[in-house]
Amino acid sequence: MTSMTCQHEPQYLSQPHHDTGPAYLLGTRRPGGELTARLWVPAPWNPERIILRQVVDGEPALTAAHLVARTDAGAWWEATVRLLNPSNHYRFLLLTPGGTEPYVWFHAAGLSNHDVPDATDFRVLADDDAPDWVLDAVCYQIFPDRFAAHTPPRDREAPAWAEAHGWLDEPPIAGDPSGAAWYGGDLDGIVDHLDYLQRLGVNTVYLTPIFPGGSVHRYDATTFDHVDSLLGGDAALARLSDALHSRGMRLLLDLTTNHTGVTHDWFRRAVDDSTSAEAGFYSFDRHPDQYATWMGVASMPKLDHRSEAMRDRLLRGPDSVTAHWLMPPYNADGWRTDVANMTGRSGMVDLAHQAAADMRTTMRRVEADTGRSLWLVAEHGHDASADLTGPGWQGTMNYHGFTRPLWSWLAEPDPADGLNWLGIPTGIPRLPGGPISRGVREYTAHMPTTSITHSMNLLGSHDTPRIRTVVGSRAAQLVAATALFTAPGVPTVFSGDELGATGRTGEHSRTTMPWTAPPGAAPSDELEAAGAWGRVDHVVLDRYRQLSRLRHELPALRRGGMRWVHADDDLLAWLRTHPDGDVLVVLARAGGAPVDLPLAALPAGAVGDVEAMDGVAVKVIGGADGYLTLNPTGPGSAVITLRRALPRSGTAHTR
Repeated sequence: MTSMTCQHEPQYLSQPHHDTGPAYLLGTRRPGGELTARLWVPAPWNPERIILRQVVDGEPALTAAHLVARTDAGAWWEATVRLLNPSNHYRFLLLTPGGTEPYVWFHAAGLSNHDVPDATDFRVLADDDAPDWVLDAVCYQIFPDRFAAHTPPRDREAPAWAEAHGWLDEPPIAGDPSGAAWYGGDLDGIVDHLDYLQRLGVNTVYLTPIFPGGSVHRYDATTFDHVDSLLGGDAALARLSDALHSRGMRLLLDLTTNHTGVTHDWFRRAVDDSTSAEAGFYSFDRHPDQYATWMGVASMPKLDHRSEAMRDRLLRGPDSVTAHWLMPPYNADGWRTDVANMTGRSGMVDLAHQAAADMRTTMRRVEADTGRSLWLVAEHGHDASADLTGPGWQGTMNYHGFTRPLWSWLAEPDPADGLNWLGIPTGIPRLPGGPISRGVREYTAHMPTTSITHSMNLLGSHDTPRIRTVVGSRAAQLVAATALFTAPGVPTVFSGDELGATGRTGEHSRTTMPWTAPPGAAPSDELEAAGAWGRVDHVVLDRYRQLSRLRHELPALRRGGMRWVHADDDLLAWLRTHPDGDVLVVLARAGGAPVDLPLAALPAGAVGDVEAMDGVAVKVIGGADGYLTLNPTGPGSAVITLRRALPRSGTAHTR
């Protein structure tokens, strides 16, 4: 039996495996339902008994697992999980009296030869109403001012805050100039380039705020009642929504629930009249000039979620801001909620979960009225697990479980580069693959799988340095792109990343798309040879298209479970598990020694297609009793389809 001692390189193939995807947890997920939980126990593990421990109504309930199949490589066990509570927690106990490890728990974070808390149990929701379409989404983030201009900026009246820039000018690095830099993108410009997005494999467009504000980023809204006229106004949003939906695409909008701008109509009324309802929307220490803000920024007064009237106007009911933009003629397909982690939280007040529940309740009513499924995703820059347990946010921007680990594995740190390590005052570290895989596994163990699959995975965003700048080379960016399109969660591409754009800060990353056709001319998807950052990288663009195609073609990449297979300093491999066939993903950040993976240990019956890219070569030796040899000669990746060697019993749940 394998030792439980800490190892520099996790020996994942020698560990038991279970995940809550459709290949290992079978049955219909509904309140009161019973599911079959499959556990793969590789040789030389040979437990005498396996017990499934499930917490029911707050009390542990123990049931025996049954041995259902055995091969030379290992054995399959099955047990019953009952969906009796809204969130159902379970783990496995492997008992081997007289063995070197007689008492071992297997839970979502791995193996433990001691009793563990329930926090890392496997979790499955009895009534998961998160939208099914999100599992198939490839999302594209657009900062509206920088994607495309349909109407020439000279034909529009710029607001007082705006400083006009040429379309291919380099964006400011930071500070006040970044908020004033106006390039002139609009919503009709997005409509002009939907063919480009579809060729990229995009089927969901996420827009940063579209309401008028006191800056180009518009997180300091002046109203939530109208779309900024600079972007084309309300009618332009309706046109964009119609154009997207006519192609089977979807639209995600951005709502700031934590604060408004200081010129917002609510705040102006609050300042003018201390007895007004709006005065209760904010927290004044001294009226009218001392009030709570977002992060000490005076131009962004913080909303007070203790105000029932404010919650009614912003979050609750058919007349709320939340509902209005989800209904005709705008028909948005959901909200990304800005600084959701801070919404409703101030000192001793914590109404964050209430705010999320308010939004979700309103969205359910819209769903009932329209027959459309809606997505509610939270911005959260660190551990979001405690905010993804209730009937509110369905997912998060997965900086903690995806962006940070990938950056710290692929980054080439340079103490002089001054890149922001996502809030930590140090350069981006370069960590080995073992700690990276363990950290991701431990983090994701703290939430239901649906919270991961309905989260945005990002290589970067409008708030961060660009991935190309972080990793420093095309070769490393291509490795990162493979991770983006193959990990559990929604691959979310920040506009321009697919062209190799660079950027040192979030503001500097807000580069324009280098279309050849100028504003006002007949639109064309042809690209200039260079953007504001330098040359357009067509190799990267082609790879993003290839990886997006693979994701759309392979159910395991969209809807499968997740198993870690290998992690050493410079090589990571994971398996996406699915009844229609598993997919093995291999990432190499540098060359190294070849790695052999026995097919029987995966377990796999045979190898299907092999997409080996750049510095990774793959050799298949033999059949079901053979093995894969991974030979990394430099940065590269591979996507390998496998035929399952899983005994078929029960009914697979195909979500």
